[in-house]
Amino acid sequence: MTPKPQENIPAVHAGEDHDMPGSLNNVNSSLGNLNHNLKLNGFINNGFVSDCPAQSDSKSDHQTKELELKEKNNAKNTSLNSSSGASTGVQEKPIVDFDDLLPHVGEFGRYQKILFLLMIPFAFFVAFVYFSQIFITIVPEEHWCWVPELEHLSVEERRALAIPIQYEHGTEFDDGIASYSKCSMYAVNYTEVLANNIRKADPTWPIQSCKNGWEYNFTDVPYRTAATDFEWVCENAYLSTLSQSIFFVGAIVGGLLFGWIADRYGRIPALAGCNVIGFVAGVVTAFVGNFWQFALCRFLVGFAFDNCFTMMYILVLEYVGPKWRTFVANMSIALFFTAASCALPWIAYYLANWQLFAIVTSAPLALAILTPWLVPESARWLVSQGKVDKAINILKKFEKINKKNVDAKVYQDFTESCVRLQEEEAANSSYSVLDLFKTPRLRNITILLIVIWMAISLVFDGHVRNVGSLGLDLFFTFTVAAATELPADTFLTLTLDRWGRRWLACGTMVASGVFSLLATTVPVGAYSATLAILGRFSVNISYNIGLQYAAELLPTVVRAQGVAFIHIMGYVASIVAPFVVYLTHISPALPLIVLGILGIFGGLLSLMLPETLGHDLPQTLADGEEFGRGQKIWDFPCLTKKINDDEDDDRVDDLPVERFTRATSKTSVGASLRASTQGELRSSMLNRSIRSRVSVRSLQQRSSDQVSAGV
Repeated sequence: MTPKPQENIPAVHAGEDHDMPGSLNNVNSSLGNLNHNLKLNGFINNGFVSDCPAQSDSKSDHQTKELELKEKNNAKNTSLNSSSGASTGVQEKPIVDFDDLLPHVGEFGRYQKILFLLMIPFAFFVAFVYFSQIFITIVPEEHWCWVPELEHLSVEERRALAIPIQYEHGTEFDDGIASYSKCSMYAVNYTEVLANNIRKADPTWPIQSCKNGWEYNFTDVPYRTAATDFEWVCENAYLSTLSQSIFFVGAIVGGLLFGWIADRYGRIPALAGCNVIGFVAGVVTAFVGNFWQFALCRFLVGFAFDNCFTMMYILVLEYVGPKWRTFVANMSIALFFTAASCALPWIAYYLANWQLFAIVTSAPLALAILTPWLVPESARWLVSQGKVDKAINILKKFEKINKKNVDAKVYQDFTESCVRLQEEEAANSSYSVLDLFKTPRLRNITILLIVIWMAISLVFDGHVRNVGSLGLDLFFTFTVAAATELPADTFLTLTLDRWGRRWLACGTMVASGVFSLLATTVPVGAYSATLAILGRFSVNISYNIGLQYAAELLPTVVRAQGVAFIHIMGYVASIVAPFVVYLTHISPALPLIVLGILGIFGGLLSLMLPETLGHDLPQTLADGEEFGRGQKIWDFPCLTKKINDDEDDDRVDDLPVERFTRATSKTSVGASLRASTQGELRSSMLNRSIRSRVSVRSLQQRSSDQVSAGV
């Protein structure tokens, strides 16, 4: 319904819809610690409104009323302060948000451009950490048992005499594909065989498993890898897969650990610390002597995954003005991360030594120790710790380098706002992620978000690691697949705020699944690889939407913890992904079949979520329970009417709005200040094409505020 003019509807500032206040007292919560790595950057976009007539509100159920009562009690202190000001007839000063200061010190001045360029090494760090293990543990396609007695013979003579021939996709008599066995040899006395001048095996000879190790055809992979050196093939082939899963376990532990460090000691110590651990563990990887030493090193390298870039990503976005965040968020990934991903396979190819490759891709992480001298601490984090003076000193540094002149009163108003916001922050201290499961509608949305994000994470990582099974050169195929990140980002930037989240997430996930399944119906090679890469391109887009969608649907008071929890569940799915790719040992088509089914399943589930584009995001738990009620599955933002900011206020009043009405709350004011520790700037390299919306109600409120100011 259309809000009445006298109703207290919170104004929405630029970047506010993605700001998610949470508790400053949740330092000891593991999910709360990870929140700081899962932050959503806000951008600005025009509002959208449905052309459908507004529907009347349905009665709230008993649970919703209880939630509203709980939220009112939590806001009691804030309400008392507000009513006290109102009773004295003194109007409370408006909150000076962090984003309100950026136009004064420069939204994308010289200092911000320097920070943007400083993202380059960190983007390379995360690409090296994430993808390097693929080239460290890859196994050449052809390998066979090593027979010491035959070492003086040529390769072809050795295989002809010692290795049984097996047939794939059939038998010798029905067009089966003949190849030498990878894991068995003839159990004969080769000294006697040679003495009898036999140079071709008798198929009736008994067969046994390899006894003396393996030899490899290094044509497709031109160097020895950890897997070949430690003989992780045949019955031990699962060890490479297991080590990749252990890497993601380390990512979970590292996210929790460095989330806590970021909250306790600051973003810069956490950023430098995780990179240093990644550097040390990555270099030591080159000197390990067995699987468990290797696994321990990869576990520690996993500590750096995501954190080694995300915290820098968050810091830069924090200091960039809202209108430039789309450019910085997308281009830092589309250009820097994509360039690093495309370069990585060729670094491995030309070094042709897995130990040297491990060192070369890990050593650059040591540059992170220079971070304290090059990158400013998070001003929002400093504010959250009560260090407002230090935050202002950083802003003055921006002012100086950007050659701006800021009135001292602006900083004074900002300081006063920080004090007020810290007092109000205590109102949300009693919420936890468990509150998402207490009411039926919000519980269903949360479960859907978890399942969908797990499907996206598994499909994405599965496509990343399955490139070696597509029948083409691994290095070339990986480069082409990684390059799809650039067009995926560009496509998403052009469509996300026109087509909305729900149908775009559904369409790209289903497309990924369809392409994956089609890849199994054509011959292995160029055709199957092309279809699989199109599946990777599609899931790139889905990945970019996924966590953003969750952050918009979850209520503000528990959003940060909810997003953190969903992010962890994505890591759990990534732990499984290497084992999905391992199915290629049974059949090359199996991984693509699994990824295809999961993609279609996750995409169809997305249709069960409400659309968020053009709608006020839920602030309270009651809002979350009511959000999207009345939306139809066929509602499509592209077909709705766009609001022009320049239109008359009377025209805005006449437009219908969606039925969800946000509960009265102060949490939306000054939200970008609260973003410091609550996980509102988005994580992960791959959730970046985000823009906030100015809703119709926000436009109405802004118009009302302007009229009041004129009076």
